[in-house]
Amino acid sequence: MVGTQWGDEGKGKFTDLLAKEMSMVVRYQGGHNAGHTLVVDGETFALQLVPSGALYDHIVPVIGNGVVVDPFVLLAEIDMLSRRGIDCSRLRVSGNAHLILPYHQQLDALHERHLGKSKLGTTKRGIGPAYADKAMRLGVRVQDLLDEMIFREKLRATLSHHNKVLTKIFNRLPVDPDALADKVLSECLEPLAPHIADTADLIHDALEAGQHVLLEGAQATFLDLDHGTYPFVTSSNPTAGGACTGAGVGPRHIDRVIGIAKAYVTRVGAGPFPTELFDADGDRLVDIGREFGTNTGRRRRPGWFDAVMLRHAVRLNSLTELAITKLDVLDTFDTVKVCVAYEIDGVRTEKLPYHQSDVHRAVPIYEELPGWRADLTAATEPRHLPSEAHAYLELIEQQVGVPVSMVSTGPGRSQFLNLTS
Repeated sequence: MVGTQWGDEGKGKFTDLLAKEMSMVVRYQGGHNAGHTLVVDGETFALQLVPSGALYDHIVPVIGNGVVVDPFVLLAEIDMLSRRGIDCSRLRVSGNAHLILPYHQQLDALHERHLGKSKLGTTKRGIGPAYADKAMRLGVRVQDLLDEMIFREKLRATLSHHNKVLTKIFNRLPVDPDALADKVLSECLEPLAPHIADTADLIHDALEAGQHVLLEGAQATFLDLDHGTYPFVTSSNPTAGGACTGAGVGPRHIDRVIGIAKAYVTRVGAGPFPTELFDADGDRLVDIGREFGTNTGRRRRPGWFDAVMLRHAVRLNSLTELAITKLDVLDTFDTVKVCVAYEIDGVRTEKLPYHQSDVHRAVPIYEELPGWRADLTAATEPRHLPSEAHAYLELIEQQVGVPVSMVSTGPGRSQFLNLTS
């Protein structure tokens, strides 16, 4: 399950829907900067780290090795779900996943402030610094919690580096590694220990037993560290290839790649956005779609659907199908638009430019369609969709070359249409 835009496409809902057919749902990258909102029987669940499939009793939810885990956030989320009647005893966390600790969040905020007008718009949750530690071989992993001597030794080693940055560059007090180790071990070890496992082994056991496994990504294609609008990206690989490394499976095990796309586009933070709207239509999309971050509350930047981006996402992820979310947000529009190409310095292109300066200069070329001016939230079968809504979905299919298999018509678990049945 892959986001095809700049995140916030509604991946959590479709992960939750498909989970009923699965035995295991695996989160393969990102951290608690991701917010997946699920609405079940009128009750809303905002998940950050726990995989969306956790709401089903038969699912083994797995946090894979590619995720960075704030143990305090994870335990708070487990506690929240437990208090609301969700059994989290089946949750498994990879021992190879890296930990986010308080100094990562402090460094994240300080680096972002230091960038000033060039800031990236991070969530300041410590995601980037934790992945940076991983790449620098300074990281502390989940499995290190199980060996106190190793945990303390690694914490002293990484903080010997970070304390120089905190004190000499940012004029902040150093972090005491022993005090931090005491806090983490006393508050996190006992409740987390039963969940720590060799998750790659668990996933392969499930596959070898003929069970279905769903790999759930956070963020999205154009926030990918390698393929996104760098540097306005996340610090991991949300693309389908990232699912292999972040979960510990090879490509031949993946037989279905579902791309999630919102019926329009939103973006949080800085970075290029060719179809961005600054007018009343943009404000309507934000207001009707409630486009504010699940975790941060930040207003999302709105824009019309961009088929140029999606064509590129189809290729990068080898998508087999699309699931379109929030189609109902467009219910009251007289006309709707799809960007089918860009004009850059007077030249039309239907491919996403590789050079980011060209993306900044891209002017969208739209196809405009009549809106349907009808309430889609009560639709239960594809035939209930107005012809104008069908035409909108068909244009998307024609533009990107991949079928739309599912459509979301509201926030509830049951508010979706399977177009392939």
